[in-house]
Amino acid sequence: MVTLFGFFLGLLFGSFCAALIYRLRAGVSIAKGRSMCPNCRTQLAWYHNIPIGSFVFLRGKCASCKKPISWRYPLIELFFGVLVGFVFWFHQSTLTNNPLLFRDIVIICILGFIFLYDLLYQEIWDFSTWYVAGALFVFHLVSPFLFPAIAVPFVASMLIGSLIAGGFFAAQFFVSGGRWIGQGDIGLGVLMGVLLGWEKTLAALFFAYIIGALVGVWLLLTKQKEKGSEIAFGTFLSIATVVMLFYGDMLIDWYLLLIGL
Repeated sequence: MVTLFGFFLGLLFGSFCAALIYRLRAGVSIAKGRSMCPNCRTQLAWYHNIPIGSFVFLRGKCASCKKPISWRYPLIELFFGVLVGFVFWFHQSTLTNNPLLFRDIVIICILGFIFLYDLLYQEIWDFSTWYVAGALFVFHLVSPFLFPAIAVPFVASMLIGSLIAGGFFAAQFFVSGGRWIGQGDIGLGVLMGVLLGWEKTLAALFFAYIIGALVGVWLLLTKQKEKGSEIAFGTFLSIATVVMLFYGDMLIDWYLLLIGL
């Protein structure tokens, strides 16, 4: 039941994110009026914005011009429904008085947005990395005093992790003039460090490069990409960060056991 509630909550976040992605790409302020049909520009009624339900009820067509609605919108809503539902499932035994539940909902939605926007447009917005990293740093800084029972990275671990990942990407960016990696990955690296601490950040970087290499080889073999083509690396970093956030301790312990440490 709790997971189902999280799923429906995620659908709402997904609806907002779908609109945010569209407006950011179109250069339209998110605060500028209600959503509208991208074809006929008719403003949508509130009941046309119900996640998934409106798409099904309208049979995938605009209520005014009858032109098809992109499948992107319900898929994004489902994507966020699964993400937030998973967070509630993961924290189901500690739902009450658990500030990490709120943190993880926010973070997984931010990482979901980064994943989608970078996948679609090969771009990472600064507000989704630097600003979030700053707010998260403050949250982790005060949490030991407000919520002594929860575990968050130490200040030194956050700073070292941010320096490792952010500095690593910054060096690549400036050495290559932006050819190897995008500027947005620097901010994402800083966010990773603040969220995970240095140990899990190193593991996340390793995991992201493994995924990126496997996907890159597959794209080359299937001729979907040519040698030297750009790949949205922020998508792999987002996946690796989510994995290490929820299962990092278990994976690191398993690896140390595997190598006999």
